[in-house]
Amino acid sequence: MSSAPSTSDGLFDEFLEDRGHETEIGRWERSYNKKQCPECGGLHEESANECRVCGWDPYA
Repeated sequence: MSSAPSTSDGLFDEFLEDRGHETEIGRWERSYNKKQCPECGGLHEESANECRVCGWDPYA
C-alpha cells in the first residue's frame, strides 16, 4: 500500500503520472555556455526566454 501525497497538487500529479503524463516543470538544459532546448535541442544565448526554433517556453 502506498502512502498518500501530502498536498492536493501531489495527488493531482500522481493522477496524471498514473496515466502517462509528465508532471515535472520543464527546464533548460545546458551545453557549454549556452541554453539548450529540451524539446528540439536548439542552442540559445543565456538571455533566451523561449526557444526560437520550436517555440518551447519553460513557463507555459
